[in-house]
Amino acid sequence: MLIRPELEALRSDDTPQRLAQARLGAVLEGWQALPQTRAVQAELDRYAGGEPIDELPTLSALFDPASGEGEAFVASVMAPMVAEQAREPLGQVALRHFTDDLIAASVLLRHGATTLTLASVDGAALARKPVPLSVNFAPTETIELILRGNAQGEMVRLDEELPGGAARLSRSPFVLHPGMTTRRDGQREAQWLTAIQGSLITLKLQRRPAMGGTAREYLLADGSLVHQAAACARDSRLELVSSLLGRMGRRDAAPLLAAMAEEQGSPALRWQVLRECLALDSAEGFRSLGLIA
Repeated sequence: MLIRPELEALRSDDTPQRLAQARLGAVLEGWQALPQTRAVQAELDRYAGGEPIDELPTLSALFDPASGEGEAFVASVMAPMVAEQAREPLGQVALRHFTDDLIAASVLLRHGATTLTLASVDGAALARKPVPLSVNFAPTETIELILRGNAQGEMVRLDEELPGGAARLSRSPFVLHPGMTTRRDGQREAQWLTAIQGSLITLKLQRRPAMGGTAREYLLADGSLVHQAAACARDSRLELVSSLLGRMGRRDAAPLLAAMAEEQGSPALRWQVLRECLALDSAEGFRSLGLIA
């Protein structure tokens, strides 16, 4: 194994690493303190609370191609961050980030399950991906501004839910180019990219449900239902916990599960906890079922 001298030096003294991280953190804190960043964060908080974006002028301006606000906003954080990262190549990226062979993304701002993200999709990696056989729909609202790159893709719409869990789907092609803004209701619309010239860079605003909602996956060939799950992390965690309590035979948890079943919220979660309650303590479960009925 070849270990570069600068990495070898960190074994005996991690001071340069800590200083580099402090400088990157200071850059991020400076950007977060800017008046525009604070204004966008304030409106992002309101958007996460359910307000429509058309009533939030600062946030909506980021996705108005004519204003140029979106590109300027991205530059206000990326220009100083990239410059500092070039000076400190061993420092970790100060923003929450993700990368794989296809996508690289940095979360600029967030409030709960609502995020403002800068994302890049690599065209060469996309070309190696197989053609999808299924499509996912989830209660997520997505708004994207195309900053760089041209792409082609396919939109799938859920036109009608059929008896037995299947769905009638329709498909149509689309193209993306710089300066476009797209909006998508994830409960009824899904998309995937088929080809990108170079890389596609977008500013993406995404609002996911804080609680409740169901994500569904359908086969593209015939619209049959493949899988469904809770659309939010909270409900998924609670369903897993209730299943674990059931498998552990925790009869003492039955009153708590009954109380959860009687609450207002996701029907899928309520039925799951009620099932586990019935299995652990049938008397408690039927009492709860009677109240629900």
